[in-house]
Amino acid sequence: MAMPMPITTVLPALLMVGGGGLLGILLAKLVQRAYRRLTRHNSVDSEALVATVLVDTIPPVAWVLSASLAWQILPTNASSDRVVFGLAKLILVVLIMRLVNRIGLRLLQRWAQHAGDADVANLIRSLAPMLKALVWCVGAVFYLQNIGVQMAAIWALLSAGGIGAGLALKEPVSQFFEYITILLDKPFQPGQLIQVGQVWGTVEKVGVRSTRLRSVNGEAVVMSNSSLTGAVVANFGEMQRRRLIVRLGVCYDTPVEQLESIPALIETIVKAGADASFDRCHFVSFNDSSLDFELVYYVPTNDFNRAMDVQQRINLEIVRRFNQEGIAFAFPTRTLQMVGEKPN
Repeated sequence: MAMPMPITTVLPALLMVGGGGLLGILLAKLVQRAYRRLTRHNSVDSEALVATVLVDTIPPVAWVLSASLAWQILPTNASSDRVVFGLAKLILVVLIMRLVNRIGLRLLQRWAQHAGDADVANLIRSLAPMLKALVWCVGAVFYLQNIGVQMAAIWALLSAGGIGAGLALKEPVSQFFEYITILLDKPFQPGQLIQVGQVWGTVEKVGVRSTRLRSVNGEAVVMSNSSLTGAVVANFGEMQRRRLIVRLGVCYDTPVEQLESIPALIETIVKAGADASFDRCHFVSFNDSSLDFELVYYVPTNDFNRAMDVQQRINLEIVRRFNQEGIAFAFPTRTLQMVGEKPN
């Protein structure tokens, strides 16, 4: 029958457990009070969560550490030491992993909210279970190695399983990362008109595997994300203004004085409205049966219909003013080109 431990041996251990626990509670109170003073006039949710998690975590960590130190004072055998210290390490790993998960995920979510990107915030929320599982796996591996478990066989098994899973999930994983690339890089967003090769359409939805477009003819077009990230995408929704180029020809018998007045006349027409900004107008070429002028102006919009309204106003006014001035158009057709420009 085992003899009871003398009070002179047990009392220091009890004092160490109680002192360590009280010290942890005191430290938690100090952290809480310091946080309240620092954020008295400016409270931030993420900082409040960090302070709350620290206050909740410090006392149990202090109790576990003080109990482990107190156990070393007691005259115990090696087998009981392994059990007690293994249990203490397990509790510490659980507390630390819980702390990392709560703080890390909260900070990631707050960063996404500050970025003002709902897609990134949704992505982080959808990945939260996987990130938590990854943190717990790292903690489990660290714990097993710390208590002396031989990890060589486990690593070999995980490596073989990882290779098999990687080969089986190669295509889904590739598509998932293409989806993340589109979300983070933002080459286009829902509601924007884009051109991919010969396809013109408005983006309706960006999915994990594919993106749905609504073509200008009305039909739905589904394109894989990999084909979009590997192609040249023209995004007309990013245009801040449209550049319009108009060529018009007048007859060869037009007097030189009228030819000289045409650029200034057209500039006046363009500047008459606040819906366009004049760039240039020049006599550019001698055509077979016409003297050609080239007009360039900008319309501050990415709306195609609005740009057409502005073009129509200018064209009609040019015809009206030319008739008033007695300037005759030549037969060669006018050509129009639209080019979208992105801001610098």
